[in-house]
Amino acid sequence: MIFELGILAVGLVAGVLSGLFGIGGGIVMVPVLIAFFGLDMLDANAASLAAMLLPVGFLGVINYYKAGYIKVRESLWIACGLFVGSFLGAKIALSIDINSLSKLYAGFLLYVALQFLLPDLFRNKAGKPASNIKHASWQMLLMGVFAGVIAGMFGKGGGIIIVPILIKIFKYDQRAATATSLAALQLPVGLPSVIEYAQSGHFNLTFAVLLAFGLVTGTFFGSKWALKLSAAIFKKIYAVFLLGVAVYMVVHFL
Repeated sequence: MIFELGILAVGLVAGVLSGLFGIGGGIVMVPVLIAFFGLDMLDANAASLAAMLLPVGFLGVINYYKAGYIKVRESLWIACGLFVGSFLGAKIALSIDINSLSKLYAGFLLYVALQFLLPDLFRNKAGKPASNIKHASWQMLLMGVFAGVIAGMFGKGGGIIIVPILIKIFKYDQRAATATSLAALQLPVGLPSVIEYAQSGHFNLTFAVLLAFGLVTGTFFGSKWALKLSAAIFKKIYAVFLLGVAVYMVVHFL
């Protein structure tokens, strides 16, 4: 029972971060499941992606939509790209050596940590609300494919890639990028990768359900807080956590 409650708590924390930053929650769930719950990386990927199949952030999306931060058309094109990319990402993850995959994952965590520790590298100071920006559909689609490959490889929702790209390249402000990313992740974009992992024996339904329940609750509150609070200090703490997990992954799989 304590183990299951721990899994539920992981989903709750991941949901709060998802609502705050539009990152999908997988960037929290996978490293915690590996480092603290002893799951194999592929098992953790499968549980994380499966938990995000349901529209667990729907309540958070409603909050952002009411506030005028979501552009639906662009979110849909991103979602289409994520669907294709997640299949490719899972294929890659299942075809390479686990030690190599783990080292790639550690490098990815370092990249994410730098986003939070050095936000000026990823922030566009002249950002605008999504409603004031128009971009070609193929651009959103390609970005979604790229994010989907990363998601399928490392059990993420893809938002950790989408948000900084929207901010730095497409000139979104932080809340608009978070909202658009979160909206794109509400469709079952990770289904192809979950099927691939399940067919290879890397899937635990109980873990996925517990994580999903926590995500639903956490995302609602995270999106509420994101519209009201500055999360600068919290981002720094989170970045330190990611750095620690990255070091753990490198040492564990040497």
